[in-house]
Amino acid sequence: MKRRLAREIAVQSLYQMEMNEVEGQIAVDTVMEEARHDNEIEADVSGLGAIDSFTRELVAGVQEKREEIDRLLEEFLTGWQVDRLSRVDLQILRLAAYELEFRPEVPPKVVVNEAIELAKHFGTEESGKFVNGVLGRMIRERGKAPAAGEGAANHREGEPE
Repeated sequence: MKRRLAREIAVQSLYQMEMNEVEGQIAVDTVMEEARHDNEIEADVSGLGAIDSFTRELVAGVQEKREEIDRLLEEFLTGWQVDRLSRVDLQILRLAAYELEFRPEVPPKVVVNEAIELAKHFGTEESGKFVNGVLGRMIRERGKAPAAGEGAANHREGEPE
């Protein structure tokens, strides 16, 4: 399954929800349609249902836990406040914090690596470093650092996480 694509669509959907005040399902529908139109995904691709399902699960989870996620992020934003962050960086951090806190089956290193890639793709030049710093601190201080040999180094995209 192309979880990275699902995460990209989730970030775009979360951004659209925040900027245009639309509901999660509408935002996902819109972004999925744009991705199909831009040939990022093909309508007949096997696994499209899985991408759609995973995207909706992520968006709904972030939406449901948003207040808790924002409080959590506030703890690890040295010198920053959630409402002062770039809207793109904020959506990436929300998604990553959701996965770290509420999807324990996903290795923390995978979450961080995916978030850094999303930040490089959607954010500014400094977004990747910023996201890495915040998430790294969150993992260290909340005791979620992986044991030696665990994490993204042993994960291949397309394999179950």
